[in-house]
Amino acid sequence: MLKTALPRSMRHLVLAVTATATLALTACAPTDEADSGSDNAADGSSESPAADECTPDSMETVADGTLTIATDDPAYEPWFVDNDPTNGEGYESAVAYAIAEQLGYTAEQVTWVTVPFNKVVQPGPKDFDFDVNQVSITEARRNAVDFSSGYYDVVQTVITNKGSSIDGVTSIADLAGAKLGAQVGTTSYTAIIDQIQPSEEPAVFDTNDQAVQALNNGQIDGIVVDLPTAYFMTAVQLDDGTIVGQLPLPEGEPEQFGAVLDKDSPLTDCVSGAVDALREDGILDQIGQEWLAQQGAPELS
Repeated sequence: MLKTALPRSMRHLVLAVTATATLALTACAPTDEADSGSDNAADGSSESPAADECTPDSMETVADGTLTIATDDPAYEPWFVDNDPTNGEGYESAVAYAIAEQLGYTAEQVTWVTVPFNKVVQPGPKDFDFDVNQVSITEARRNAVDFSSGYYDVVQTVITNKGSSIDGVTSIADLAGAKLGAQVGTTSYTAIIDQIQPSEEPAVFDTNDQAVQALNNGQIDGIVVDLPTAYFMTAVQLDDGTIVGQLPLPEGEPEQFGAVLDKDSPLTDCVSGAVDALREDGILDQIGQEWLAQQGAPELS
């Protein structure tokens, strides 16, 4: 179903509940966790397109004169607010509208569609121009879709309920015997397999809400998600939620979220150029401070 709306002025979120969740944390995380991206390009390929090639009159969009943006339902905080991507609130909604503005689209020229996460990263024609849904840029996914430049650097984080068997652990080795879960098809699941390497097969869920329910029901010991989602889950969705700690960043380029486009989309360079400009102008940092600012979480050794 299509949804269009003019975004309201972004109100300050930063989740007061996040402050509560972080008071008990004693170790400092790297200072750039809420940094909205690095200088690494998502595809490392083409030069920036000419400005006149990236305008509503010249871009080959799904619908003429309209920028069609996709995300999943539910659309989780702090990436979106009130499960409503059209309101311009939350980090990814704000980034999407900033990209649109950079390309010359007004808010009234933006249309949102709902597309499940798994469908977004599968090969085949897309009924959207780009998708924002916490999709990490990976080489495997690049075989099926295009990515823009990265707009957020990702830190994977383990959460649990207070008093659980993994509450208070300080090392990855301490998680080896835990039953952990993550959303299907995510780099959070990959982090469980590659970094934690648990003795038990990880649980896989269609949505993070299902993972939260499984944790509350005692079916799993913990969940792996990105850091901002970890803060939201432990402060809002879980009555006794707590952050166990961050997983170390993998070697090499940082994991990043990028906008997803159809494979070989004519819009990829334009969207990447818009993201790059938002980073260079400090807009991504401003949006990150508005919606994702938080204290540190302990790092697992």
